[in-house]
Amino acid sequence: MKRILKIFIALVLIYAVLIAYLNIANPKFSWDWSKKNVEDINFPKGFQWGTATAAHQVEGGHTNNNWYWWESQKDENGKPRIANNEKSGLAVDHWNRYPEDIHLMNDLGVNSYRFSLSWSKIMPGPNKFDTAAIQHYSDVIDSLKSNNIRPMITLHHFEEPLWFMQKGGFEQEENIRYYLAFVQKVFEAFGDRVEYWCTFNEINVYTSGAYMSGDFPPGKKDSRLAGTVLMNILKSHVKAYRLIKELPHGNQAKVGIVKNIFFFDPKNRLNALDWLGAYFANDNFNNSSLDFFETGEYRFVVPFEANVSYLDTNAPKTLDFIGLNFYSHYSTTLNLVNHDKMFSPVEGEEMSDMEDYTLYPEGIYRAIKRMSKLKVPIIITENGIADAKDDRRGKFIQRSLFAVSEAIKDGYDVRGYYYWSLMDNFEWNLGYSKKFGLYDVDLKTQKRTLREGSKKYEEIVKKFAN
Repeated sequence: MKRILKIFIALVLIYAVLIAYLNIANPKFSWDWSKKNVEDINFPKGFQWGTATAAHQVEGGHTNNNWYWWESQKDENGKPRIANNEKSGLAVDHWNRYPEDIHLMNDLGVNSYRFSLSWSKIMPGPNKFDTAAIQHYSDVIDSLKSNNIRPMITLHHFEEPLWFMQKGGFEQEENIRYYLAFVQKVFEAFGDRVEYWCTFNEINVYTSGAYMSGDFPPGKKDSRLAGTVLMNILKSHVKAYRLIKELPHGNQAKVGIVKNIFFFDPKNRLNALDWLGAYFANDNFNNSSLDFFETGEYRFVVPFEANVSYLDTNAPKTLDFIGLNFYSHYSTTLNLVNHDKMFSPVEGEEMSDMEDYTLYPEGIYRAIKRMSKLKVPIIITENGIADAKDDRRGKFIQRSLFAVSEAIKDGYDVRGYYYWSLMDNFEWNLGYSKKFGLYDVDLKTQKRTLREGSKKYEEIVKKFAN
């Protein structure tokens, strides 16, 4: 009996030491905002102040891509794939109204605009290019530049041609050639006028949505396939980077990739299983791709389901900058059966309109610190809040930019900040209910109206933009 008691006491002590170590090595990151002077901010000359959009979410007129198909599909229970059975349709008609929207950017005082090219409009078939679509984007670029707004292009923002998806998309390494053909075509058309290029947007969101949760097209739930797709996207980036650098004007281009950092913190910091769940979630969602650009090693592990690895020691040389998208963080526990049940909102924090996104503006400092390990310039390519009542947006903007300013003050190389989004849009599987826009959009009249909370961004931009 004494021996059993000794073993029990020893195990308890080992567990206590383990938990103590985890808490000391990974302290909770949160700020007491009552002790912060959020007006004490500063930004360097040449800082990029911008807004961002994505083609499928704002342009309208998409009839040949993966999301157009997805909007007509039902799930296994017969429910629409998109909330409220909504369709992107005309969206906010940015395709036709871009001159008006560029004037809205001028009103804000921003000097940059991040937008994506519609791969499906430009490349409607495997070996076919639409010259009218290419001309359209050429006109957009010229209009931006004539208004002293720097264009930043995203080449893949969740949207891809339906024919590409039907060929297996990035599930098949051989399909990378189609993406590269698109990259070459548009860089040859715009490379003389566009300096900043993002090869992919939120690669882990894309793969987890499309191949783990099944919320994005093609709606598969296969962890190993998710790991393979992410690996092929990373390979695509490396190939696209090298391709661009070999083309005319490629030596002047700055090419990067956009990574969403979403932290996974243990729900109960005294529970080792919650720490384990947070470890696996952070490793797959954040470290799998960030480590690839730091060391060249890619690994994607889901216990008992997936173990995908790849090595390219030259990968760290294929980033001129890294795009950081940041929104929130999750409380995490371990659930090996149902991955979706692992995550929940962090208790005690104010909620945004996204059902599981709390307001965590200090997290952007934490994300900058994590991303700084890559030792390349950081551009915050997305940061924003869904806030239909517009009663939290101003505070969120002020605190987020305070956190960015603090990061710059502490020596982190942050070159720009792009608010998501310029205007309300089609928020993928969530439809039109999530209002991220600086500008409210009446979907019936297409009238744009600057929100009161957005004026905080306008105020800060006009103070520091030059």
